[in-house]
Amino acid sequence: MENIRGLIDKAVEERVKVYKDIALQIHDKPEVSNYEFFACKILSEQLKKEGFEVEVDVAGHRTGFDARYKSKKEGPTVVFYAEYDALPGIGHACGHNLFGATSSLAAIGLKAVIDEVGGEIRVYGTPGEEGGENGSAKGSFVREGFFEDVDVALGVHPKYEHSLTTTSLANDPVDVEFFGRASHAAAAPEKGINALDAIIQVYNASNALRQHLTDDVRIHGVITNGGTAANVVPEYASARFYLRAKSRPVLNDLYAKFENIVKGAAMQTGAEYKFGLFQNSVDNTVPTPLFDEVYEKNLNRYGEFISEDRNSKGIGSSDVGNISQVVPVIQPCIKISNEYIAGHSIEFREAARSELGLSSIELGAKVLANTALDIILNPALLERIKEQHRENVHNQNS
Repeated sequence: MENIRGLIDKAVEERVKVYKDIALQIHDKPEVSNYEFFACKILSEQLKKEGFEVEVDVAGHRTGFDARYKSKKEGPTVVFYAEYDALPGIGHACGHNLFGATSSLAAIGLKAVIDEVGGEIRVYGTPGEEGGENGSAKGSFVREGFFEDVDVALGVHPKYEHSLTTTSLANDPVDVEFFGRASHAAAAPEKGINALDAIIQVYNASNALRQHLTDDVRIHGVITNGGTAANVVPEYASARFYLRAKSRPVLNDLYAKFENIVKGAAMQTGAEYKFGLFQNSVDNTVPTPLFDEVYEKNLNRYGEFISEDRNSKGIGSSDVGNISQVVPVIQPCIKISNEYIAGHSIEFREAARSELGLSSIELGAKVLANTALDIILNPALLERIKEQHRENVHNQNS
């Protein structure tokens, strides 16, 4: 067993410089959802050089990819999912330049032994985790059947400390648009239909709705267009909202209530409306603790330890939740800073290219690859993980 692990470590160590360079290059060329052309190209072409069969432009995402290597020996199918999108304006302030490199290198490490132990390795390049144009690609990968024959999925996210997979909120990102009628706001206000009034009605009604929602529900948004001139009745106004809840059924109920608010605002003002998702919906994350235990054991083997409160709950959203609804998945976090830094900050962006940040690629790749190895070599463990996953999905709303 240690000989097999040694082969994984050796493969990672021999190639880690390449993937550190890739991470830095992606950091230097931040790309937002649906525009990650450089990141998709550099990661997918490197995997092709490593012997993977690679297809780009998959699941309806032009910057997504599917890389596969299959042993002739039967075994489980393991997916390492790769994120590589940046945030608008601030760049890689979530560390996805590290994420994509780590997942790819983990696959390379496991490939060093897969012909001996059996199974199939896949790397799914999943664009737009941060949302945006055609964002949250993991939802598309699930919907298009890319996980139907997959046993488990793994990824690790940069953070200021080591932590295990947490829950996350389901999220429906929606756009609201109202279409009214322009008129002179002083001379002929009665001729106009004020689209901005409709947007404000939606905001006010949303605030009223919050009084009657549970603590795990969130509604937040911004006005994206409120008119062009104070003396012209706004004929068009728009807003963007995130609707979040602890589980998909709860969110579906919230979505229906929010849509009724939009309809009501249209009726009150006389404006026409358009309402709906502007990208994939995001499901809540269902953790599988047995799977995380395997990850933690391997993290400990390299002298690193979980430092976060084990009972913490995620209050954000991630499309890894879509994967967690259909197969066991882990998304623990890996340390890239020696002190607290907030995600989506300039400090986090700089940590994502720091020496400690870059060193997380090697550690993360080794831990992920060895976690996958443990599952491949222990069919009983895999079945226990699958059974716990089924139970947790079934009980997620209780």
